[in-house]
Amino acid sequence: QVQLVESGGGLVQAGGSLRLSCVASGSIFSINSMGWYRQAPGKQRELVASITNEGVTIYAESVKGRFTISRDNAKNTVSLEMNNLKPEDTAVYYCTVRAKATIFRKENDYWGQGTQVTVSS
Repeated sequence: QVQLVESGGGLVQAGGSLRLSCVASGSIFSINSMGWYRQAPGKQRELVASITNEGVTIYAESVKGRFTISRDNAKNTVSLEMNNLKPEDTAVYYCTVRAKATIFRKENDYWGQGTQVTVSS
């Protein structure tokens, strides 16, 4: 089983910055993609950014130019640097990875418990 632990959320004023980090641990044979989703109250969960094990990145249009996703394959970590934060970025942010727990298992998607990001105006 793969466990994900997020850190770095909090309260920040508009225009400020935060850095989210997520560490994957447990039984891990390989990790494919890693990413961040967010869910605001009353809204569906949406992709914020993702990164493949080759370093190919995808960003939501609303965060392009402000957020940067990165990963450290040696440490099984993924980070999200968030700059110029806006009130509409307020949400619970979830880390997710697509990984194989053992060589015999197929890939599965694993999720963290989420970390709250609140941006005040």
